[in-house]
Amino acid sequence: MEPRLNLFDNPVAARFAKYLASAGKALSDSALPAATQQIRASQINGWAVCVDMHTKDAAHAGESQQRLNLVAAWREATVFTEAERAALELAEQGTRLGDAAGGVSDDAWANAAKHYDDEQLGALVALLAGINAWNRMNVITQQPAGDYQPGQFG
Repeated sequence: MEPRLNLFDNPVAARFAKYLASAGKALSDSALPAATQQIRASQINGWAVCVDMHTKDAAHAGESQQRLNLVAAWREATVFTEAERAALELAEQGTRLGDAAGGVSDDAWANAAKHYDDEQLGALVALLAGINAWNRMNVITQQPAGDYQPGQFG
């Protein structure tokens, strides 16, 4: 598959991606534990590039293959903590805004708030906003996936 647009060569898209990547660096300094929300949002959005990237990075960082395999079926899986399950629910509802009347439910937010402090909740919201922006840019332009190497983008 050939991409519709080269995001790195397009001056506006490249500048936007640079700012989006810069904004994402704030998350690495947050108290949010490494988790699977980016993978789940990208699975929902159908962005293979991100699924490829984040699963490889997670495996490289020591995440088990079993947990990576079960992200899409997290509700039935017993390998996620209650906090991770709350974050995955928030990721799903925050990604499926068009499918859910009213967006993220009060119950999903309250459940996440039981497990994460305000800084971590802010990081979760920022993470979901960022990954959904990346997903949309790449799905719209049909970026090909499969050749990502762990740590490729720093």
